[in-house]
Amino acid sequence: MRFPWRRRPVGHSRRLLDIAGLKPGSVDSTDDPEVCRQVAFRAAERDDGVTVEILAFVEELLEDGAEYEFVVAFLENLQNLVSHGLDTFRSSDEIRGLLGPRGVICWDTVADFWAGVADWRVRNGEPLESSAQILGVQNEQLWMLLWTANRTLATGEKLGIADAVRYEKAVGSTIPGYSHISVALRMAGQG
Repeated sequence: MRFPWRRRPVGHSRRLLDIAGLKPGSVDSTDDPEVCRQVAFRAAERDDGVTVEILAFVEELLEDGAEYEFVVAFLENLQNLVSHGLDTFRSSDEIRGLLGPRGVICWDTVADFWAGVADWRVRNGEPLESSAQILGVQNEQLWMLLWTANRTLATGEKLGIADAVRYEKAVGSTIPGYSHISVALRMAGQG
């Protein structure tokens, strides 16, 4: 029996967890970065039927400008996951094809930002590491963090959040309305 005064938390994180079918309490619904990671894994899974529902909710969230940063964080996690080319995940083109018009704009904005990061790294002659090391991680919690915080380029090399922060500092270019520097400061308790 449910008591009316003991409702579950609501909001974008809680609703996204519900749509993804993640059990209450399995993820802290107030920790947006963790929700984004967990739900991105569900949305990326090739044989998961909830992908369309998750992406429809993302489109709904984009109707409210206040939800933009949350959506960008989610889509970035999702893009990073599918960039690794693992058989268990859908391809980037498959995900993009399931997004609504606002979602496609955000998806392309995130992709363009990361293409800028990759070009900047190459122009500066900084060698990139292979993504093989992060893809071989066996610990589930660790690969959840690594696979969503890094992306594999077509060359098999990887870029990560640290690259995005360095790029933003050097070039001053961010994803409009979303800065990896701000995210890093918040995570460090300084923002």
